[in-house]
Amino acid sequence: MTMVSREKALSFLRDAGCRNSVIEHCVDVAQIAVRIAGEFRERGVDVDAELVGLGALLHDIGRSRTHSIRHAVVGAEIARGLGLPSNVVRIIERHIGAGIPCDEAVEIGLPEGCYVPCSVEEKIVAYADKLVERGREVGFGVTLDLYVSVHGEGSPVVGRMKALHEEMMAVLDS
Repeated sequence: MTMVSREKALSFLRDAGCRNSVIEHCVDVAQIAVRIAGEFRERGVDVDAELVGLGALLHDIGRSRTHSIRHAVVGAEIARGLGLPSNVVRIIERHIGAGIPCDEAVEIGLPEGCYVPCSVEEKIVAYADKLVERGREVGFGVTLDLYVSVHGEGSPVVGRMKALHEEMMAVLDS
């Protein structure tokens, strides 16, 4: 299947029942993610910017049914039902936090599986999602502070957030 257009992706969000605020968030994340993908490409990293844009637009489609952590799993199910390519489904499924490994997924009630972003496209979307707060772009420190306040400084969640940020900065600062 070829990639779907931006307009078609937006219609998927609307048809799934996403609120306008969710759609606006997805548009904001896509804008940042595509910008990051472009910066990666300028630095010689092989990244599919079209995939990043589509995955970012659809990353929260599961919020049409739930706002819990399960929205990623629900979103992946919706995407599969729409016949979207598996690489888009994986972006949707793995964008939560900075990823959730298999053992933690089961502990928090997600279906057995690994929800850690692996491809550069998955990582860019997961990261860009952490740079939008209440309709505006924020620095990573704002998101990190929020995660620390919820999970604690030494938590694995915060560690994964820091590692994802460092991985992004290793490219962006080069």
